[in-house]
Amino acid sequence: MVVDLCNTIGLQERASEELHVFYLNTKNDVIGMELVSKGTLNASLVHPREVFKGALLANANSIMVVHNHPSGNPEPSRADKEVTTKLIEAGNILDINLLDHIIIGNNQHFSFFSHGLIPK
Repeated sequence: MVVDLCNTIGLQERASEELHVFYLNTKNDVIGMELVSKGTLNASLVHPREVFKGALLANANSIMVVHNHPSGNPEPSRADKEVTTKLIEAGNILDINLLDHIIIGNNQHFSFFSHGLIPK
């Protein structure tokens, strides 16, 4: 569902990296969405403080983060994996679960959860 929303807004077609956060309630319904970071051709600055600020204000139970790779290749970089680890740790402290980190490419995506990189 979140991938469909990202395709609807054309995230896969953007020329620079963008990181969007989706806020979810206890039933995992999307209750909000925010563009948190807009970067360059191949990088985007992401800080847990910015990712979770909106989640706290929205009283979100959990979040999903999605960003695009303008190259079209959705494989995660080392930096993508490091950011995901930081977000999991910050979410554990705040009691707001990171359900998934999805990378959008050309008509394909990579899900950290589906690949076992986010604990259940």
